[in-house]
Amino acid sequence: MDVMVTCDDPAVQITELTHRYGRRVALDAFSLSVERASLFALLGPNGSGKTTLFRILATVLTPSSGSVRIAGLDLARQRANARRRIGVVFQEPSIDNRLTVAENLMHQGHLYGLRGAVLRQRSTELLHRFGLSQRSRDRVGVLSGGLRRRVELAKALLHRPEVLILDEPSTGLDPGARYDLLSHLEELRDQDGVTCLLTTHLTEEADRCDRVGIVDQGKAVAVDSPHALKATIGGDILWVRTENPTQFASMLAERFGITADTADDGVRIERQSGHRFVPELIEACPGTIRSVTVGKPTLEDVFLHKTGHGLWNGTARDRNKT
Repeated sequence: MDVMVTCDDPAVQITELTHRYGRRVALDAFSLSVERASLFALLGPNGSGKTTLFRILATVLTPSSGSVRIAGLDLARQRANARRRIGVVFQEPSIDNRLTVAENLMHQGHLYGLRGAVLRQRSTELLHRFGLSQRSRDRVGVLSGGLRRRVELAKALLHRPEVLILDEPSTGLDPGARYDLLSHLEELRDQDGVTCLLTTHLTEEADRCDRVGIVDQGKAVAVDSPHALKATIGGDILWVRTENPTQFASMLAERFGITADTADDGVRIERQSGHRFVPELIEACPGTIRSVTVGKPTLEDVFLHKTGHGLWNGTARDRNKT
């Protein structure tokens, strides 16, 4: 028997979700709630579990344990109905480069049982919405990366889903195309009430979302608005470039009682009124500082603060425990 779905249900409700590949745990008791008509980002590095979660939400992977509800429907028991409520944009292109834009939309519509006037009307509306009307007869293979992404969005929205799930949607796009993509998602949220959930490792994308879930080692480390997440750090962020970051961090701990994060080329300090601390720092360490920069916390700073390592694989900044 189907469970009654109400508009008060979250768009996505994930409870104690775990998934293993052999002995490796990709998701570890992962829980998350996404409000309806919102723009939500899952922020984390490669290997953090984002893509595994995306595949489960897209109904192409069955989790080892836990539960997922999308638009109030249980994926384990109501998968077919849930698929009608979601649109999916994969990281890798899922459009046929040999077909025209219009032909791609037509074949996608057929998969959802759309035919005739209804399919033509919806295709026309989406082509206009994404600025593709003049390119509808062009083969997709000749389009730029940004235009191809618009075709992917149009294709995913043909059946008018309540929830749109996107895996690293701006991969391969230039900054202008990335900006346009986020603008389209904001429009879908504001004008159509579509819930958009995207995975990303780009902090500038996550910054434009209503809420952000920081994902690390298969866990939801923190979930809140970008502003609230950055407010958990408080104060300023100082980056000190120095010859020996480890030695400099030890000095900070001994002289000022500061626990700092180190990177290959510098030291990161969290400090209230950081600009006032700079003269004191330079005076205490003559000749050892190459440069000092002061700025407000970013989501990358939040990630480092919450996890103890950097967002980018291969260049992680290990938290200095001195």
